[in-house]
Amino acid sequence: MYRYLPIRRVYGRQVLDSRGNPTVEVEVTVGEGIVGVNGTTGRAMVPSGASTGKFEAVEIRDGNKREYMGLSVEKAVSNVNTKLADAVLGENALDQNAIDFLLLEADGTENKSNVGANAMLGVSMAVARAAAKALKLPLFQYIGGVHAKRMPVPMMNILNGGVHANNTVDLQEFMIMPVGAESFHDGLRMCVEIYQYLKIILKEEKLTTSVGDEGGFAPDLEDSRQVLSYIIRAIERAGFRPGEDITIAIDAAASELYDEEKEAYYFPGETQKKGKTILRSGKEMVDYYKDLAEEFPIVSIEDGLHEDDWEGWKHLTRELGTKIQLVGDDLFVTNIKRLRCGIKLQAANAILVKVNQIGTLSEALDAVEMAQKAGYKAVISHRSGETEDSFIADLAVASGAGQIKTGAPCRSDRNAKYNQLLRIEDYLGKLAVYEHPFVVM
Repeated sequence: MYRYLPIRRVYGRQVLDSRGNPTVEVEVTVGEGIVGVNGTTGRAMVPSGASTGKFEAVEIRDGNKREYMGLSVEKAVSNVNTKLADAVLGENALDQNAIDFLLLEADGTENKSNVGANAMLGVSMAVARAAAKALKLPLFQYIGGVHAKRMPVPMMNILNGGVHANNTVDLQEFMIMPVGAESFHDGLRMCVEIYQYLKIILKEEKLTTSVGDEGGFAPDLEDSRQVLSYIIRAIERAGFRPGEDITIAIDAAASELYDEEKEAYYFPGETQKKGKTILRSGKEMVDYYKDLAEEFPIVSIEDGLHEDDWEGWKHLTRELGTKIQLVGDDLFVTNIKRLRCGIKLQAANAILVKVNQIGTLSEALDAVEMAQKAGYKAVISHRSGETEDSFIADLAVASGAGQIKTGAPCRSDRNAKYNQLLRIEDYLGKLAVYEHPFVVM
């Protein structure tokens, strides 16, 4: 078995993501011999977000309006093929931490603005995949070790709003979680059936069944209560019990709603539907969530307040943190420095982990580890601009996070992750563990 597996080739190219925007793809070849004759190649594609936190690592795009409306990534690709390739060629692909450290050194900035987090992540993921293939190990087992067996409970996005959809729904994602399932494949089936029944109900009500960026339906509805009422109807129509078989998770994406001048959260959809301006203060947002959670079986709220409001997050956590998972996405941006601050302040009780927010696999794993040691939950997440790469499915099992967000079951870029998880569960067989992710915190 290999102890030293040299990186022989690093090659980046520009490809397209699920929204038709350019993104970075990287191929890494490892092993002895002549490249192209011997060796093993791993490939990785980098996702991109629409609702992005201002503290995220920098994604480099070209800004040339004559190509892809300024969104091309040729600069990042060039950085892969020059600066990053020079940093890791000849290094041991089996030492992921060392490889990622070399990538960080090659960039030399706090926010990855030199070479770009999109360039770095492509190399980092491709190295891991090449090493796993060379060792003939499943990726989840290579990353997570022999104890990696916990399947994640899906947070399936079935109705989109906010910047993920062109509709009047203000909160960004409404998700269902099959906490009463006995296995991942059983839970996935339950979610898909509810998704299909929601489509039937929307059609019956003559509402649109077009979908948002992540595949959830995007009808024009009056407010969150109406959205949640439709979801409850779909759960019951599918033959499941709300709050027992299926629970609900929300991504409010509150940073997108926050008006700095008014120091309040502006709800444009509700304003349009109700004919009056709907503004909520930070305290009113907390009360709003409390009311929704009392009325509906909500177990998780992501980005309930904006990314700079540490005091508000402390208040939100005091009010709801013993009953509900409060997930920091824009708040933490998969960054252990911000997570450490949140733990110290007791702000939120869970972290959303997006590998492209931070730029390397090792840093993402560090964030999961820090969260778990502090008693925080972790949720592995896709981005609104996804690819057919199923890397995060393996990462969810490798990290033992127990939860995954990867969209609705209607687009191949989302289903690639669900299908990979089905393969992993099948591979694990009776060893696979699927369990309710929530206990009183």
